[in-house]
Amino acid sequence: MPVGNSLGNGSVWDVDAVILLVEDDAGDALLVEEMLADSELDSALTWCRTLTEARRFLAGCRTPCCVLLDLHLSDVYGLDAVTQIVESAPDAAIVVLTGRAEADTGLSAVATGAQDYLVKGRLDPEALGRSVRYALQRKQVERAAAALRANRLMAQENARLERGLLPVPLLRDDSFEAVARYEPGRAHALLSGDFYDVVQTSDGTVHAVIGDVSGHGAAEAALGVCLRVAWRTAVLCATGQLERVRLLEEILVAERSDPHVFATVTSLSFAPDRRRVRVVRAGHPGLLLRSGARVSRVEPEPGMALGLLPGAGRWSVSELSLPGDGRIVLFTDGLFEGRTGPGSRLGEDGLLTMARRHGALAARAFVDTLVDEAAGAASPYGGLADDVAVLHLGWGRGEP
Repeated sequence: MPVGNSLGNGSVWDVDAVILLVEDDAGDALLVEEMLADSELDSALTWCRTLTEARRFLAGCRTPCCVLLDLHLSDVYGLDAVTQIVESAPDAAIVVLTGRAEADTGLSAVATGAQDYLVKGRLDPEALGRSVRYALQRKQVERAAAALRANRLMAQENARLERGLLPVPLLRDDSFEAVARYEPGRAHALLSGDFYDVVQTSDGTVHAVIGDVSGHGAAEAALGVCLRVAWRTAVLCATGQLERVRLLEEILVAERSDPHVFATVTSLSFAPDRRRVRVVRAGHPGLLLRSGARVSRVEPEPGMALGLLPGAGRWSVSELSLPGDGRIVLFTDGLFEGRTGPGSRLGEDGLLTMARRHGALAARAFVDTLVDEAAGAASPYGGLADDVAVLHLGWGRGEP
């Protein structure tokens, strides 16, 4: 009978599945039709005499399908029939029809990719209906489990990749302390558009950068990594501090996927004498200066964010004096922009007040407390939706 002809007059049953019988014996096909008519399934039965016809039918089938498959066909024999159905229609459920003496073959068919098998001589309407339903359900579970495994593997690979892209400070000795905290705003992500890095050059100068690419997606995260790597390369090539900022803008404009994407940046250079730090600021928030238990906010000379008006930005270098125990804390705006009320945000003033309460803490505890308290204040209103990076920088207590 040609592909697509129906042996019965029923409608598609409750899960909108198609039942396809692949059988070259007309008597056996009639038997299956009668069993189906007496079963709980209300579905049309499409009959194909050969595997070639069945594969052609399955290629055009867009609904769930259960294939009742005889293993003795004119164009294929044995378990190869199961293999070919699995390859050509991986989403189809398969119930193998075997003879009385072929129980082992039925088990082998299940191991090959079928969901169940039935012995023709013991076939009854209840067994047929139950087997079809179970096969379709098992196939659905298999597909869900396979998708879950694939998603889990992809998540693990992404996590390994993103951890590998996070920076490791390049410090030549232990006289300088760099403590960082990184919290991406994307759900289930490790990396975001915020970036930072710390590099100490051979003359003893410690260079640091923190930046924030607008947006929160994977493209912004990739651009942030690109800018960080470019900045580190420029430092190691002895590029001047202002020239690095201009270089980052050129790279951002060349690499961004949307002309509206911009980035804010603060770049620091700690002099080897441990008394001075040079700051270049491009649209980025100010910084916190710690000295003993005291915390103050410092606003170095600002400049335009990168990419807003390419080529028109003008930046300058501000020089700050460092107390003997001075530490500098850089952060992205995600730290203070979280909502703390129906119409209020923490803000930079709120962040300064919070920081002053914890001014006596050591570097790691100070950074963690700032992030955790800011997140806690915003948690009733959705938490810190934006990306957060915090960088705590300073020399040790010893003399240079």
